[in-house]
Amino acid sequence: MKIKDGLSSSMEDYLREIYVLALKSEEVRVTDVAKVLGISKPSVNRAMNGLKEQGYIEHEHYGSIRLTEEGLQAGKNIYDTYKVVYKFLTDILDIPPSDAEIEAHLLEHDISKNTRKKLKKFMKKKK
Repeated sequence: MKIKDGLSSSMEDYLREIYVLALKSEEVRVTDVAKVLGISKPSVNRAMNGLKEQGYIEHEHYGSIRLTEEGLQAGKNIYDTYKVVYKFLTDILDIPPSDAEIEAHLLEHDISKNTRKKLKKFMKKKK
């Protein structure tokens, strides 16, 4: 479990999913995150406590989960990395979408900001 910017890969997964859920709905709850990630609510609650301690979310017990400004930025960056890697894998390397989804998820945790920037620039040129 690699840790980048104080976040483990699993914590990045939580932030990305909270970010994506928040794009679709005004209210994000522990149940929503557990359902999307396919894990138990107690596991999500433990992770939320960690994200809250690190200042990425605001969450009252049994209440909605809200990203702080820092959490919003981190979630957006993680999701953007996923999207650009997924697009590269499917459009440039012709990887089947189901495989690209898995690979992009793995790569989103280890790609640097600089590489993400260059990959985005490359993908824009290819349009």
